[in-house]
Amino acid sequence: MSGIYLHIPFCKKKCHYCDFYKTLDIGFSDRFINSLIKEIVQRKDYLSSDSPVSTIYFGGGTPSVLSIGQIRRVLKSLSNNFSIEKDAEISFEINPDDANKSYLKDLKREGINRLSIGVQSWDDRYLKMLNRRHSAEQALNAIKTAREEGFDNISVDLIYGIPGMTPEEWEKILDTTFKLNIEHISAYHLTIEKNTMFGKMKDLGQIEEVDEEISEKEFAILTELARRYNYVHYEISNLCKEGFYSKHNTSYWKQVNYLGLGPSAHSYNSYSRQWNISDIAEYLEKTEKGGGYFEKELLDEKVRYNEYVMTTLRTIWGVDMNYLETSFNKETHDYLLNLSSRFIKYGMIVRTAENNLVLTDQGKMISDNIISELMML
Repeated sequence: MSGIYLHIPFCKKKCHYCDFYKTLDIGFSDRFINSLIKEIVQRKDYLSSDSPVSTIYFGGGTPSVLSIGQIRRVLKSLSNNFSIEKDAEISFEINPDDANKSYLKDLKREGINRLSIGVQSWDDRYLKMLNRRHSAEQALNAIKTAREEGFDNISVDLIYGIPGMTPEEWEKILDTTFKLNIEHISAYHLTIEKNTMFGKMKDLGQIEEVDEEISEKEFAILTELARRYNYVHYEISNLCKEGFYSKHNTSYWKQVNYLGLGPSAHSYNSYSRQWNISDIAEYLEKTEKGGGYFEKELLDEKVRYNEYVMTTLRTIWGVDMNYLETSFNKETHDYLLNLSSRFIKYGMIVRTAENNLVLTDQGKMISDNIISELMML
């Protein structure tokens, strides 16, 4: 199995927190689709022919700025150039105010079978603060309309750790979400990045990141409510009903090969990583000429180890120590076991009967610190 990620870089409005590559110049969209299809053809041999594509993910940016005709062209090109499993998970990120009945009906007709709706909050005050272009009412209507059009695998994005938001408000937002019976929830703690509007505001002293105590309390609320509503908290930022894991994201965490298409997209094939240039004009020019739009890094054992630990330890499956020993070596296995021993002693990590290292609820609270301590320098 393998996956394909498509980065659609267009946005109608820039959110204050987002540091993903994007552009407001939607006038490039037709030319971009032509270049994206050229890239699909140029890189059709990146994934092994004996590893059919099991997941396709339209991310961004805002994929829902694309027309149905543009989406159809991309999907047709993918099917012409890759072996795609019949029941492949095809996810599509959509902004709530783009989710009208006609558009959703057409997405369903084109084979999109999983929606990721960018809700972020059910409180209009925080939506405005984040500079989102939809209201809470529009988000509710988007979910309702998606259900009416037959979508039975819906994910919503939420943000916590927002300056000024109380843990009680976060609990109310979560409670509303769980009661909507959504299949999947991605809940991300706000990080103020340097090259965002929030980053500039932080430099000017106009905004501050929430303190650690509030962050831990809001994460504890997330963990507790997930348990109460019988959701599987299968990755630090991701929860789902049983059987509704994001197959695409889970593939990343389990080291499955994937191809990233579009400006700034990353690709991985077990021994190397590639990343496309983060510039739409340069991407268009170079795909039209036939190449030179990505950089490549060969992964040595240290980098592979660090990436494996960093991704797997965030999940409920944890680090497979048997895999570590067979795919790396005994020294690497012993290195991690030795470093993790003190976290096991203090109840931050458990070693399961299957010989996996898994973070406890207490360990998840400081997961970034633990993971950094387990890295090879």
